[in-house]
Amino acid sequence: MTDTRTLPVPEGLDGMRVDAGLAKLLGLSRSSVAALAESGEVLLNGVPAGKSDRLVAGAWLEITLPDTGRNQVEVVAVPVEGMRILYEDSDIVVIDKPIGVAAHPSPGWEGPTVVGGLAAAGVRVATSGAAERQGVVHRLDVGTSGVMVVAKSELAYSALKRAFKERTVEKRYHALVQGHPDPSRGTIDAPIDRHPRHDYKFAVVSGGKPSVTHYETVEAFRAASLVDVKLETGRTHQIRVHFSAIRHPCVGDLTYGADPVLARRLGVTRQWLHARQLGLEHPVTGQWMTFESEYPKDLQRALDILREQDS
Repeated sequence: MTDTRTLPVPEGLDGMRVDAGLAKLLGLSRSSVAALAESGEVLLNGVPAGKSDRLVAGAWLEITLPDTGRNQVEVVAVPVEGMRILYEDSDIVVIDKPIGVAAHPSPGWEGPTVVGGLAAAGVRVATSGAAERQGVVHRLDVGTSGVMVVAKSELAYSALKRAFKERTVEKRYHALVQGHPDPSRGTIDAPIDRHPRHDYKFAVVSGGKPSVTHYETVEAFRAASLVDVKLETGRTHQIRVHFSAIRHPCVGDLTYGADPVLARRLGVTRQWLHARQLGLEHPVTGQWMTFESEYPKDLQRALDILREQDS
């Protein structure tokens, strides 16, 4: 079996050798790409490219990869209950992701996925990226709900990946955290990497990847605070790790030290964290667009309980 990818060459690879640039783009070894080029499996604008040829931004790349079967997971078209399309055109689709849904299939995950739900809805997405991640330019945790964008066209995929990398996309979250962050408005600037003892967790680690979270308290209760969070970087579990590190974990986030008693009292069975707003420049038209997601019922119920108890 083979896996053929068709996509435009990103601007960041302009002028690079085929073997070096495609190794970086596809996560392969340089020697593997060179072997594919030598066997005629790499085409630029329909013409076979040699390993030492230079890439040109915007040129159409077609590369045929051998399917080794290693860590391959299939995209299954299965409807996702509660997933709503907020906006769609020929280049992007913006969805409201419910909890319990992964962005894409992965080894060991047997639950619903965004890409599977879109396939079931008849939405065709970009073929760029790994086979199981087609169109996915950013992710939300399985237990985090909210707004998410997926690329439909190859041009949109390339432009959105660049926008997220250059941090021109505005990602705003709302989180209900335990206690009261002091100051009520501030910045958490602390490097994040894998937890030194627990592989499934992340932590503030000296020498980790730079990670910056800006926050502002928008409503304070006796037991918790609702904070508006703007991410400058986008590390895995960043908000959860940063607020845990300052001793104000997200309510219900037992993985990162939340109080289970408070979670039960509020009826929260997952981290109270919601991707509230996403602002981006349309990858083709250049128009600035903002999308918002309302709180799911479980998160809204927790706020209602706190307000009632404080009244």
